[in-house]
Amino acid sequence: MNFTRTITQKNRAVIKRFLTELSLDDLNKIPEGFSNNIIWNIAHILVTQQLLVYRLSGLPTYVSEEMILKYKNKTKPEGNVTQAEVNEITTLMDSLLLQLEKDLEAKIFKTFNEYTISTGIVLNSVEEAIEFNNVHEGIHFGYILALKKAL
Repeated sequence: MNFTRTITQKNRAVIKRFLTELSLDDLNKIPEGFSNNIIWNIAHILVTQQLLVYRLSGLPTYVSEEMILKYKNKTKPEGNVTQAEVNEITTLMDSLLLQLEKDLEAKIFKTFNEYTISTGIVLNSVEEAIEFNNVHEGIHFGYILALKKAL
Protein backbone atom coordinates (compact mmCIF):
# COMPACT_ATOMS: atom_id res chain seq x y z
CA MET A 1 0.00 0.00 0.00
CA ASN A 2 2.96 2.36 0.52
CA PHE A 3 3.74 2.36 -3.21
CA THR A 4 0.09 3.13 -3.98
CA ARG A 5 0.19 6.06 -1.56
CA THR A 6 3.41 7.33 -3.11
CA ILE A 7 1.81 7.31 -6.56
CA THR A 8 -1.17 9.24 -5.22
CA GLN A 9 1.05 11.85 -3.57
CA LYS A 10 3.25 12.31 -6.64
CA ASN A 11 0.28 12.55 -9.01
CA ARG A 12 -1.43 15.12 -6.80
CA ALA A 13 1.74 17.22 -6.59
CA VAL A 14 2.03 17.32 -10.39
CA ILE A 15 -1.66 18.09 -10.88
CA LYS A 16 -1.65 20.74 -8.14
CA ARG A 17 0.94 22.76 -10.08
CA PHE A 18 -1.66 23.55 -12.73
CA LEU A 19 -3.60 25.44 -10.06
CA THR A 20 -0.71 27.83 -9.47
CA GLU A 21 0.84 27.97 -12.93
CA LEU A 22 -2.31 28.69 -14.94
CA SER A 23 -4.46 31.79 -14.81
CA LEU A 24 -8.03 31.66 -13.56
CA ASP A 25 -9.18 32.21 -17.14
CA ASP A 26 -7.12 29.26 -18.38
CA LEU A 27 -8.42 27.01 -15.58
CA ASN A 28 -12.00 27.89 -16.57
CA LYS A 29 -11.59 27.81 -20.35
CA ILE A 30 -13.32 25.00 -22.22
CA PRO A 31 -11.40 24.59 -25.48
CA GLU A 32 -13.29 23.76 -28.66
CA GLY A 33 -13.99 20.05 -28.87
CA PHE A 34 -13.99 19.56 -25.08
CA SER A 35 -16.91 19.42 -22.66
CA ASN A 36 -15.07 20.45 -19.51
CA ASN A 37 -12.06 22.40 -18.30
CA ILE A 38 -8.94 21.95 -16.21
CA ILE A 39 -10.46 23.08 -12.92
CA TRP A 40 -13.44 20.74 -13.36
CA ASN A 41 -11.08 17.79 -13.88
CA ILE A 42 -9.07 18.65 -10.77
CA ALA A 43 -12.14 19.09 -8.57
CA HIS A 44 -13.63 15.93 -10.07
CA ILE A 45 -10.67 13.82 -8.95
CA LEU A 46 -11.09 15.13 -5.40
CA VAL A 47 -14.80 14.33 -5.33
CA THR A 48 -14.32 10.90 -6.89
CA GLN A 49 -11.68 9.95 -4.31
CA GLN A 50 -14.08 10.92 -1.54
CA LEU A 51 -16.93 8.92 -3.05
CA LEU A 52 -14.85 5.83 -3.77
CA VAL A 53 -13.01 5.73 -0.47
CA TYR A 54 -15.32 7.27 2.10
CA ARG A 55 -18.88 7.01 0.82
CA LEU A 56 -18.45 3.41 -0.32
CA SER A 57 -17.11 2.71 3.18
CA GLY A 58 -20.26 4.18 4.70
CA LEU A 59 -18.37 7.18 6.08
CA PRO A 60 -18.96 10.92 5.68
CA THR A 61 -16.91 12.73 3.07
CA TYR A 62 -14.57 15.64 3.76
CA VAL A 63 -16.02 17.64 0.87
CA SER A 64 -19.45 19.28 0.82
CA GLU A 65 -22.48 17.75 -0.81
CA GLU A 66 -22.59 20.88 -2.98
CA MET A 67 -19.09 20.10 -4.27
CA ILE A 68 -20.05 16.48 -4.89
CA LEU A 69 -23.11 17.49 -6.90
CA LYS A 70 -21.06 19.96 -8.92
CA TYR A 71 -18.13 17.66 -9.80
CA LYS A 72 -19.36 14.07 -9.62
CA ASN A 73 -19.40 11.74 -12.61
CA LYS A 74 -21.55 12.85 -15.55
CA THR A 75 -21.47 16.54 -14.63
CA LYS A 76 -19.86 19.37 -16.54
CA PRO A 77 -18.91 22.96 -15.76
CA GLU A 78 -21.96 25.18 -15.36
CA GLY A 79 -20.04 28.43 -15.06
CA ASN A 80 -16.67 29.78 -14.12
CA VAL A 81 -15.17 29.02 -10.74
CA THR A 82 -13.89 31.90 -8.64
CA GLN A 83 -10.39 32.37 -7.28
CA ALA A 84 -11.78 31.52 -3.84
CA GLU A 85 -12.98 28.15 -5.18
CA VAL A 86 -9.59 27.52 -6.79
CA ASN A 87 -7.96 28.29 -3.44
CA GLU A 88 -10.26 25.80 -1.69
CA ILE A 89 -9.51 23.12 -4.30
CA THR A 90 -5.78 23.81 -3.95
CA THR A 91 -5.99 23.31 -0.19
CA LEU A 92 -8.03 20.12 -0.60
CA MET A 93 -5.40 18.62 -2.93
CA ASP A 94 -3.14 18.14 0.11
CA SER A 95 -5.53 18.09 3.04
CA LEU A 96 -7.62 15.21 1.70
CA LEU A 97 -4.53 13.04 1.29
CA LEU A 98 -3.31 13.89 4.78
CA GLN A 99 -6.75 13.05 6.17
CA LEU A 100 -6.78 9.74 4.31
CA GLU A 101 -3.40 8.86 5.83
CA LYS A 102 -4.72 9.65 9.32
CA ASP A 103 -7.90 7.67 8.72
CA LEU A 104 -5.98 4.66 7.40
CA GLU A 105 -3.70 4.74 10.44
CA ALA A 106 -6.74 5.05 12.73
CA LYS A 107 -8.30 2.06 10.93
CA ILE A 108 -11.68 3.76 10.53
CA PHE A 109 -12.52 1.78 7.39
CA LYS A 110 -14.53 -1.15 8.78
CA THR A 111 -16.95 -1.87 5.93
CA PHE A 112 -17.04 -1.38 2.18
CA ASN A 113 -19.96 -1.49 -0.25
CA GLU A 114 -18.91 -3.43 -3.33
CA TYR A 115 -18.93 -1.22 -6.43
CA THR A 116 -18.62 -2.04 -10.12
CA ILE A 117 -16.80 0.59 -12.16
CA SER A 118 -17.67 1.38 -15.79
CA THR A 119 -15.19 -1.17 -17.15
CA GLY A 120 -16.86 -3.98 -15.19
CA ILE A 121 -14.16 -4.26 -12.53
CA VAL A 122 -15.58 -4.77 -9.05
CA LEU A 123 -14.05 -2.88 -6.14
CA ASN A 124 -14.33 -5.02 -3.00
CA SER A 125 -12.34 -3.06 -0.41
CA VAL A 126 -11.12 0.37 0.51
CA GLU A 127 -7.63 -0.71 -0.56
CA GLU A 128 -8.91 -1.58 -4.03
CA ALA A 129 -10.78 1.74 -4.18
CA ILE A 130 -7.56 3.61 -3.36
CA GLU A 131 -5.65 1.67 -6.01
CA PHE A 132 -8.33 2.27 -8.63
CA ASN A 133 -8.45 5.94 -7.68
CA ASN A 134 -4.86 6.25 -8.93
CA VAL A 135 -5.96 4.93 -12.31
CA HIS A 136 -8.86 7.38 -12.34
CA GLU A 137 -6.62 10.32 -11.44
CA GLY A 138 -4.18 9.25 -14.15
CA ILE A 139 -6.95 9.33 -16.75
CA HIS A 140 -7.91 12.84 -15.71
CA PHE A 141 -4.28 13.93 -15.65
CA GLY A 142 -4.22 12.96 -19.33
CA TYR A 143 -7.33 15.06 -19.96
CA ILE A 144 -5.72 17.99 -18.13
CA LEU A 145 -2.63 17.74 -20.34
CA ALA A 146 -4.81 17.68 -23.47
CA LEU A 147 -6.84 20.66 -22.23
CA LYS A 148 -3.67 22.62 -21.46
CA LYS A 149 -2.32 21.93 -24.92
CA ALA A 150 -5.60 23.14 -26.45
CA LEU A 151 -5.55 26.47 -24.57
